[in-house]
Amino acid sequence: MGSRVKTGVLAVCIAILSPVGAFAQSLANTGYDAGTSAMEEVATQIAAYVPYVVNLCYALAGVVAIVGAISVYIAMNNEEQDVKKKIMMVVGACIFLIAAANALPLFFGITG
Repeated sequence: MGSRVKTGVLAVCIAILSPVGAFAQSLANTGYDAGTSAMEEVATQIAAYVPYVVNLCYALAGVVAIVGAISVYIAMNNEEQDVKKKIMMVVGACIFLIAAANALPLFFGITG
């Protein structure tokens, strides 16, 4: 029974993926102009979203800093032993979010 199920799944996968080759062949005859223009349009649309994502990363870093500071304060008042570890984790998370927000535009070639 197990090999029949595997064979059936394989047959369904082949049936689903076989039209992909036909679409690729039909696009190859057009000189790839449609694909190139579509990729350029997607790139400009993604570039339009980058400032919003950068601001979102900064906002997340602020929330992480506030929640982390409260968590560290509570841990210090309760005299827990892992306070230094909590401080390092919060600072590391904030540094990562800020660095990621600064590096994100560079991945898409946006300067300024």
